[in-house]
Amino acid sequence: MTKYIPVYAHRGASGYALENTFEAFDKARILKADGIELDIQRSKDDGLFVFHDLHLKRLTGVSQFINECTAEEVSKLKLGRRFIRLFARQRIPTLEKVFHWANGHHMPLNIELKESLIENIMPFIRLLKTVDLPKGSHVSSFHDELLRAVKVHCPHIETAIIVTKKFEWDRLHEMHYINAVHAHKKYYQPRFLDICQKANKPMRFYSIRGNEHFLALPHPIVEGWITDYPDRVVKRQA
Repeated sequence: MTKYIPVYAHRGASGYALENTFEAFDKARILKADGIELDIQRSKDDGLFVFHDLHLKRLTGVSQFINECTAEEVSKLKLGRRFIRLFARQRIPTLEKVFHWANGHHMPLNIELKESLIENIMPFIRLLKTVDLPKGSHVSSFHDELLRAVKVHCPHIETAIIVTKKFEWDRLHEMHYINAVHAHKKYYQPRFLDICQKANKPMRFYSIRGNEHFLALPHPIVEGWITDYPDRVVKRQA
């Protein structure tokens, strides 16, 4: 029998609700997602918010970078698509509140650290040391230096590098501060799967839509699917 691979809802069930909001997180839970993938940005005064973009324009209409705003300013922004946000009640969630929600629902988190934390990751480290995250939670990033810092200060936390075309796959076995690899589904190829298997580093793949042929018989090194449509991927594995 093929093993079940955990399904992480990308920014919540973002195929059905506004990304990185409690609505998207609750929708993912209803759709039987096994975990939530979310993004962390830092405000000017070191507030931690669940938001993908460094620039606020796309989802708030404000032409500023999030790390140019105070936490109070960020917390007051209306969140949503153009026109719709005029009537929106949703706000950008704080990471602390999302941690509380996740623990209340025993929902593992895939916490992606974004570029604004490069300037100062310590607010995140300090918060991480005060909480016990649900089993299966981990920290991911495109930024190698952020994962190094997490592993130094919180060695018990699983770290995952999000690879790009510049990633040096031949060095993976030397990266002892990395526990897992996250990759776009285009990297679901024998070469990359074998490298991760030899390095004993599990893989999770994102941009999964539920119709991929490899979902039926995944490689043994695969440990997670990341998708906007968790219900489709859960159903495919049923």
